[in-house]
Amino acid sequence: MTYELLRNLTSPVVAVTSRRGNKLNGMISDGAVRASIVPDIPRLGVFIHKFNYSHDLIYQTGAFALHVLHAEQVPLVQRLGFVSGRDRDKLDDVPHTLGTKTGVPILADCYCWFECTVGNVMDTGSSTFFMGEVVETGRGPGSLVMTPPHLRANLPEAFRRDYLSKLTEAQDSARKLSGTMKSGYAKR
Repeated sequence: MTYELLRNLTSPVVAVTSRRGNKLNGMISDGAVRASIVPDIPRLGVFIHKFNYSHDLIYQTGAFALHVLHAEQVPLVQRLGFVSGRDRDKLDDVPHTLGTKTGVPILADCYCWFECTVGNVMDTGSSTFFMGEVVETGRGPGSLVMTPPHLRANLPEAFRRDYLSKLTEAQDSARKLSGTMKSGYAKR
């Protein structure tokens, strides 16, 4: 029951892109949040699981782009999600340019995008929370933001089985790492 209740706190579905040298990568996340209410200090945060290839690229380079996906991008979620960038070029045939500030891939089709440098990190055990300083932004052609319930309701049946299998696999991996959190906070 707790997990079902926590699903109410999920962000829109986002694609996170990164780059190290000539290696480009993209992944899907539903763990992104706005991290500033000050218009002239734009910040956002995204949780990236440590077992994702993107985690190491972002951690090592200090840059990423976050793309809020629109409701018509279920095929992109299939392309970027549940397959590792270690195994294939996930951005091959996905229209993109390189960001002007960081050189990370910027997807041509999305609701909006944010090019970011990493301003801070926090270890959460199974993932790292990357706080991004937004250095450039843009609006894509999408008109309706994709939410996790929309994605789950619109998954093709063949992909739904794979989605559930990969979700269980990811949860098992995350469960093993969740107790390893490094903290500077002293419990009182």
